[in-house]
Amino acid sequence: MRRTARSARPRVPLRLRLRRTRGRLLRRLIIAFLLLIVTLCTAAVVAYRLTGIPDPHPETVTQSTVFVDDKGSYLGRRGPVDRQEVPLSQVPRYVQDAVIAAENRTFRTDDGVSPRALARAVLASLTGGERQGGSTITQQYVKNALLSPEQSLSRKAREALIAIKLDRTRSKDEILAGYLNTVYFGRGSAGIEAAARNYFGVDTRELTVSQGAALAAIVNIPSYYEKAGSDPKVTATLRARWEWVLDAMTASGSITAKQRAGAAFPAFRFYPPGATEGQRQYMIDVAAQEAADRLGITEDQLARDGYTVRTTFDLALQDATTEAVKDLKDTGNGKGGADGKGITLHAAVVAIVPGDGAVRLLYGGSDYARQPFNDAVGGAVEAGTALDPFAKFPLGAPLTALPKTPAPTPLKLASAYATVAANGMYAAPYTVTRITRDGRQVYTAHPDTRRALEEKDAAMVNAWMSKLYGDALPAVPTAQRAPQTVFTAGAGGGITRRTVWSARLDPRLALTFALFADRPGKKNTTAPAQLPNDPPPAQSATETTAQIWRLATTGTG
Repeated sequence: MRRTARSARPRVPLRLRLRRTRGRLLRRLIIAFLLLIVTLCTAAVVAYRLTGIPDPHPETVTQSTVFVDDKGSYLGRRGPVDRQEVPLSQVPRYVQDAVIAAENRTFRTDDGVSPRALARAVLASLTGGERQGGSTITQQYVKNALLSPEQSLSRKAREALIAIKLDRTRSKDEILAGYLNTVYFGRGSAGIEAAARNYFGVDTRELTVSQGAALAAIVNIPSYYEKAGSDPKVTATLRARWEWVLDAMTASGSITAKQRAGAAFPAFRFYPPGATEGQRQYMIDVAAQEAADRLGITEDQLARDGYTVRTTFDLALQDATTEAVKDLKDTGNGKGGADGKGITLHAAVVAIVPGDGAVRLLYGGSDYARQPFNDAVGGAVEAGTALDPFAKFPLGAPLTALPKTPAPTPLKLASAYATVAANGMYAAPYTVTRITRDGRQVYTAHPDTRRALEEKDAAMVNAWMSKLYGDALPAVPTAQRAPQTVFTAGAGGGITRRTVWSARLDPRLALTFALFADRPGKKNTTAPAQLPNDPPPAQSATETTAQIWRLATTGTG
């Protein structure tokens, strides 16, 4: 009976059975897909909630300390990274817009990530393809400042989550400020402020539209574009990208058509820097030590805390002096300081403002890399007859012991001569006028003066120095000397001359030049040596001093 009943059931057609099976399979696939979506969304929500925004890496927040001359021209820096943070308010709006046009045109409206770029990066990671760019500014900031440079799927996912979270918890201006202060621009420049200095010699707030567009163009391949201005091919390539950035700014309304038409491709500072850069380290050494002392911190702290140190130095005069002294040393022996017999020729130049103490010029050596010792502030140079004018007059502190000093430093002797030029008022030499940090002034210099020589005695010393002028040289017409005092002295005489001191001074400036030679001594020491006699060293020193004096007082060589 059972067999009969079962066989009596109508047989379902194969086509219908397949249709039912396919329907069940499709429903199961839909349910599985929905469950997967729910699971992924849940995982994303959980991952988002569990993902914190990490603190920036220490190296991305470390700031260098920058040194500038008395007019604000860039001298150099101290610190492990060439970076100084600036608030977004100091970045011109057109510079901000240039970076946005070059790197992420939807920055102001996006959610911190680019889904299309993220998908390309994931596909490249899965297939082993080429690394993909196209990250948003927010993602670039996360990658550069908050995460390691590791390239993996998990790291890319974390980058995206942090970027989304950052976009939701920080303002666009905060993100842009962080990006501009950490992105690498080439030439060792981390951040917009260092880039503005290293490419154009200006502060960020002084950047023009053209300069801002050029920096924005450089971010794309900084290691290549950093040679702009010195490599014609690189410069031409950058110019094309610069044009593209400006066109994008015009299209978005960031600049007007008139501004676009008037934009000229900017001139870049030469890269790598010239030979005079190394000489500046002597000045920075002295100013860094003084700045740290004034602030009561170590030089290491100074180098890492983002100060701006305005010095007393005249950079243009310093560079011109470097060239003048180089010519003198090359002429003296043809080998830039060594005569081939172990004798080294040295020059030290100091210029001080009488009655104030500001050091305008400090030449301590020709090449800091080869000789970090500063001859101007540390070199003990034979005095010879250079101190004779002070011998018969009572001196007050700190010049009291000067006449008995057999080997003063050029800085100390220059201070003494400056006292004469200031009618007997001694002013302690200083090299730092102002220190600022985060826009706040934290130190201002005040001259430290005291009477070290009676006014009538100072006049007699001055007259005595003028009388001694010409011992080693033919007489010079009075019209060429006035109104300054000109003085030449030294150790040794004739063909045994070992040191030449040449000085010029008036109420505006006291300039001291020392020319001397040494040779290797016992146990890594040096001993005085004879100066080359062709041309006569006294004549060379005096003529070079006259040239530097003209540069310092009239701006002409």
